[in-house]
Amino acid sequence: MNALAVLKQARLTEKASGLSADLGQYTFEVDRKATKHQIAVAIEKTFKVSVVRVNTQVIKGKPKRSRTGRPVRTSTIKKALVTLKAGDKIELV
Repeated sequence: MNALAVLKQARLTEKASGLSADLGQYTFEVDRKATKHQIAVAIEKTFKVSVVRVNTQVIKGKPKRSRTGRPVRTSTIKKALVTLKAGDKIELV
């Protein structure tokens, strides 16, 4: 899997920005089939930083109701929390 297929988007939330400022941890939405090693390689190639650790979490889709009242389900996503070596930064904005 190439780096563009592994990384979908960066999760820019208030909690994620706090983690990046304090601990050097960044949150990304990744492909569900990607392994921790593939995620680390994709981050290192894309942003030219060194990755220390990768934690992943699968967020299951929630049931919702559409406008017409029919039940639908939101997408299931995989989230990766990437810890970088001290001194490395990623400029996301």
